[in-house]
Amino acid sequence: MFVDKATVQVKAGDGGNGHVSFRHEKFVDKGGPDGGDGGRGGSVIFVGNQNVNTLAAFRFKHEVEAENGQRGDMRRRHGKAGQDLLVNVPVGTQVMHDGQMIADVVLVGQ
Repeated sequence: MFVDKATVQVKAGDGGNGHVSFRHEKFVDKGGPDGGDGGRGGSVIFVGNQNVNTLAAFRFKHEVEAENGQRGDMRRRHGKAGQDLLVNVPVGTQVMHDGQMIADVVLVGQ
């Protein structure tokens, strides 16, 4: 079945929560903060692929979501960043948002 138009909800990953923590050492008075930042969320990237010739993959899957970042930890350990999600689409695909074209995939690997 050939599908040339699809409506898909796209969501980038949320960033991870930071961690509130204070140093606790025996001989250090008022050690200070040492919590880590949360990791950044993953991005959704549309990639032109010559082996894909239709948008049939989105016929039943209407939501695409990247991975969330992980939370920070004590001792200034930052959270792991979320993995980017690569979505293979046919060459010639136009990505629209509210009637505005935000991307036009015209090359393989773009």
